[in-house]
Amino acid sequence: MRNLLRTRKQLVREQSSQVLRVQKTLEDANIKLDSVLSDVMNKSGRAMIEALIAGETNPVKLASLADRRVKASQEELREALRGRVTKHHRFLLRLHLNQIDALAAAMATIDARVEESLQPFRTAVELIMSMPGTQNLSAQVIVSEIGIDMSRFPSAGHLTSWACLCPRNDESAGKRRSNRTRKGAVWLKTTLVQCAWAAVKKKNSYLQAQYFRIAARRGKKKAIVAVAASMLTAIYHMLKDGTMYQDLGYNHFERRSTDQQKRRLVKRLADLGYALELTPLTT
Repeated sequence: MRNLLRTRKQLVREQSSQVLRVQKTLEDANIKLDSVLSDVMNKSGRAMIEALIAGETNPVKLASLADRRVKASQEELREALRGRVTKHHRFLLRLHLNQIDALAAAMATIDARVEESLQPFRTAVELIMSMPGTQNLSAQVIVSEIGIDMSRFPSAGHLTSWACLCPRNDESAGKRRSNRTRKGAVWLKTTLVQCAWAAVKKKNSYLQAQYFRIAARRGKKKAIVAVAASMLTAIYHMLKDGTMYQDLGYNHFERRSTDQQKRRLVKRLADLGYALELTPLTT
């Protein structure tokens, strides 16, 4: 199943490249379809491109093919569809559309084969899907990469290290030279990072709180990798214990040690140039 899902990801990348080639061909013909449609390969965009290939050049007729849900006005569509489409452009557009369709058919075949092979791992996939940011396909990729037997890893830390989601220990003469993560486990790492970007959008969640907390100090890239590591840690325990995801809550870090929070706030005020003496309130 792992090789199937890796192949599917490569097909998705190739399909995206073909869509970019379609956009490039349209721009060469002075057709600005991507400026009025969020996706040139949606129902409306595909209908207009097919009409262009068939030889239609009237902007009014082309614009009328847009679905009523398209936000752009008819005037905007007509302006975007005024161009000079040659025979060469039509040939290239048909070629790219055929490639896109062939890749979509290949992915559908892979999806069907994966579904057949997924039965022994269905429970694990459903457990992972209970976590914010993970959907069916991403959960399948994670299971295919790490398996369901967590006894292979002595701890969650060993799993995150194997996935190269923890800083490396690169020190010399007591000085840390680099804390960048390693490049191994690319398929798993990229999937987890994509899931992390989706997870941090969930409001009032632990993962969102962790992201904002780290991003303020270390930047967005380090923060999202840290969130991905936290997600993999949670997945380790979910698969090991057979439990659903339990969110710690947005205020998890605020509930930590009062003394630790006090020292952090005092340091932040000192950095801003303020000196203060703390006096406990009498109750």
